Amino acid sequence: MKSAARTVAVNKHVSHDYAILERFEAGLALLGSEVKSVREGRVSLKESYAEVRNGEVFLVKCHISPYEAANIFNHEPLRNRKLLLHRREIKRLSGKVQERGLTLVPTRVLISDRGKVKLELALVRGKREYEKREALKKRDADREIRAEIKRRLR
Repeated sequence: MKSAARTVAVNKHVSHDYAILERFEAGLALLGSEVKSVREGRVSLKESYAEVRNGEVFLVKCHISPYEAANIFNHEPLRNRKLLLHRREIKRLSGKVQERGLTLVPTRVLISDRGKVKLELALVRGKREYEKREALKKRDADREIRAEIKRRLR
């Protein structure tokens, strides 16, 4: 029986602050203490982003807490981590990121059914303030409609 991937961390602000254009799944090059810390769920994607440098993609400002049992062999919590993508994906992403207003933002960290740590990246464009307000209004209206339908079905 095949088990599904387990989500470890989610960046909830992405869908509110950005319009998601495309999603990618990438592997993460991690140290042993980082993998153990991620498995415990001690990772934060807040304020993190990805950037393309010299034909490679790096995850910047992602905080992975130090693993307590690793003592002197522990890792730097905010170090840049290399993302593992195919060369054609990197070329495509670097071309898109150079367009005005597009950026790469991590949406979630997951552990695959084979035990590998993966990162879901999104190619996004920033929303304007009025777009954010409209999205909130629409979400509230949808919630009220669902509640009214549920109430009438009783």
